[in-house]
Amino acid sequence: MIASLNGKIIFKDESVAVIECGGVGFKCFVTKKTHSSIGNVGENAFLHTFLMVKEDALDLYGFSSRGELDVFKLITSVSGVGAKIGIAILSEIDYENVLLCIASGDAKSLTAAPGVGIKLAQRMVLELKDKVGSIAAGDEFEAVSAIGNAPSVTPAKEAIEALASLGYTQSEAALAVGKLDTSLPTDELIKGALKFLARGI
Repeated sequence: MIASLNGKIIFKDESVAVIECGGVGFKCFVTKKTHSSIGNVGENAFLHTFLMVKEDALDLYGFSSRGELDVFKLITSVSGVGAKIGIAILSEIDYENVLLCIASGDAKSLTAAPGVGIKLAQRMVLELKDKVGSIAAGDEFEAVSAIGNAPSVTPAKEAIEALASLGYTQSEAALAVGKLDTSLPTDELIKGALKFLARGI
């Protein structure tokens, strides 16, 4: 199993990067985010990798962060979500927001990725909602996950519902509220979240 690559970039385009390690060039399929973050041809790059074994091919997928790799493996565990769709999803939606969409039940936002219809998005949410807590996606996601799991009505939940009524998706609202001190009153959470949303978070 090839777990990572550390070497010189000898080729890259929007969907592929070739990393030379010990005189061997490894072709990796990458997301748009990884493509833009690893540097230019001739520079060194480090990628977390996942090797997908098929009957007629060995395909290597590379990611600039461990979180992106973990979410790729998570979403491709769903029937109907192959590696190509997994890369497409993570190219359109940051991995943190993919987790938020799943945690908040926001299937609609997942359809922003090419090849993802509403039925497939709903299946992803249904199959993965109970698993997203096991993904180490940082304090921000943990804070939002805690909001979603709170048993009673809280200012944070009220703020998220208010933002959703203004036209924001549940995941957008949860991400914005998760950036704030959730012990604040509902009106202050709404005002603070709106500032983040106005700046595009």
